[in-house]
Amino acid sequence: MPTQISVRGVTKARGERLLLDGVSLTVRPGERIGIVGENGAGKSTLLNLLAGRARPDRGEVTTVAEGGAGFLAQTPHLPSDHCVGDAIDHALSELRAMERRLRDLASALDGASDTTLSEYGDLLTAYELRGGYEADARVDKAMHGLGLAHVDRARRLGSLSGGEQARLGLACLIAAAPEVMFLDEPTNHLDEGALDWLEAALLAHRGTVVAVSHDRIFLERVATAILEVDEARRAVVRYGDGYQGLLAERAAARKRWEQAYAQWCEETRRLEEFTLTTAHAVAGGRGMKDNNKMAYDRAGGRVQASVAGRVRNAQERLRRLHDDPVPKPPEPLRFTARPLAGDAGAAGGAGAAGAAEAAGTARAAGAADTAGTAGTAGTAGTAGTSEDEGGGRGGGAVEGDLVTLRDVRVGDRLHVPDLTVASGHRLLIHGGNGAGKSTLLRIMAGVLEPDEGTVVRRGRIGYLAQEIPVRRPTERVLATFGKGLPLTEGEQAELLLSYGLFHPRDLHVPVGSLSAGQRRRLALARLLARPADLLLLDEPANHLALSLVEELEEALERWTGALVVVSHDRLLRRRFTGRIRRMESGRLPT
Repeated sequence: MPTQISVRGVTKARGERLLLDGVSLTVRPGERIGIVGENGAGKSTLLNLLAGRARPDRGEVTTVAEGGAGFLAQTPHLPSDHCVGDAIDHALSELRAMERRLRDLASALDGASDTTLSEYGDLLTAYELRGGYEADARVDKAMHGLGLAHVDRARRLGSLSGGEQARLGLACLIAAAPEVMFLDEPTNHLDEGALDWLEAALLAHRGTVVAVSHDRIFLERVATAILEVDEARRAVVRYGDGYQGLLAERAAARKRWEQAYAQWCEETRRLEEFTLTTAHAVAGGRGMKDNNKMAYDRAGGRVQASVAGRVRNAQERLRRLHDDPVPKPPEPLRFTARPLAGDAGAAGGAGAAGAAEAAGTARAAGAADTAGTAGTAGTAGTAGTSEDEGGGRGGGAVEGDLVTLRDVRVGDRLHVPDLTVASGHRLLIHGGNGAGKSTLLRIMAGVLEPDEGTVVRRGRIGYLAQEIPVRRPTERVLATFGKGLPLTEGEQAELLLSYGLFHPRDLHVPVGSLSAGQRRRLALARLLARPADLLLLDEPANHLALSLVEELEEALERWTGALVVVSHDRLLRRRFTGRIRRMESGRLPT
């Protein structure tokens, strides 16, 4: 029987939170499926359901794979007292069992029955199809490709780092070559060379691959179809043609939305004009013939009745249109740079959203308004969910140097002899975990004070932290968004909704009940609403749906102020216009 993976009417909740509601889908044999969605939407839950590691609350999941199925968790749980060789043997346990059975059958082939001969032949065929003879060689190749060639098989698992354990689990799974591979964020902890090797290995796999991933280049290269877990609808949407198919369908859906909105506006305008003007022009200017007033009045009455009926129909149609409006598509995301001194007008939020905030009247989320050295200018906060906003300095954009670091040290995590970011500069920083990237941004924002050295800041800084704290969990979304904005509550709601990041029903939800992706969107909205001279963004693509990441990249491309981005996202780095620097061991090359 070939591979079968199907989901029928599945509902699944995590605690009191409903993740999937009546989901149905099919994965065809040989497909390479990418599962995407915001953090907390239910991607890993769906993967566990498909792999048979979790059961639905309602509905049915069928997964059949005669050639075996393997699962790679996002965080592997390996017994610390075992050794690397034990982990490899466990991963290859099916093949090892087949080997043992083949040896037993081979020793009894002389004079064996037809049943035994048949079993041996079938088992040998299955073993060869699974590449059993090359399994150990595949392990060595996988460990080399994933940067584990230096790891001895006698080494204790507890001595490996979390990244090394994850890569070992991935190497074992690929070496085992099961018919179906279920992978949860397999690109985590991999450098460029390991990513290339993994993508080539999965492309060469003859079976089915189902992988949760936020890595767009991985999805672009590997996935033949995309399953998007829609958090708002608790549904799963399938897109053919891989990641490019998702982008194309998103663009087409946006165009259909714009057309539907334009049609709704035109129909509403036409009906309003008809109902306002037609009734006043009934039979106007028609002269009486033969002085026959009775006939004249009778004919006029018929006309009046006919027109009145059409007016009533138009009014009813207009009422239905107003009861079920097509919402206006959100404007493209747009960060607001402070205008040059002397420029008139208000600093808006996103495009034509029409924000009434004047430039400089409210401190940006995480703003460091006070120029000076670190320790005296540390007024920056997280662009997060509950940071108080005070009044900021008025005036236009600051030109020249915005942040200057001299001989800055933070323990053994960071050493920056000299770094300056001036107005209009664009810098992207990447590097491995623990390289000091987030520490550098926290120093630049004024959230963290250095142990040594000086930091000088000028202008207004918008800072998006990698992790968004929740300091006031009972505070409502709209209240958190609007802190410090010189707008009425209605204007704040209009501005927030104009970004397309939240639905009206979300505005009064407590911040503490938001998912990581929703908290990220709220932090992003706060940055969009507050003019800045410099944006500091730490892993801006984290926890966001891929369509929103694409919009965010376009907004950053249009941004005219200074920008420093920390990101491991390969596609963001490929598209970035500006300087790109790799940080290692707390040092940033000039």
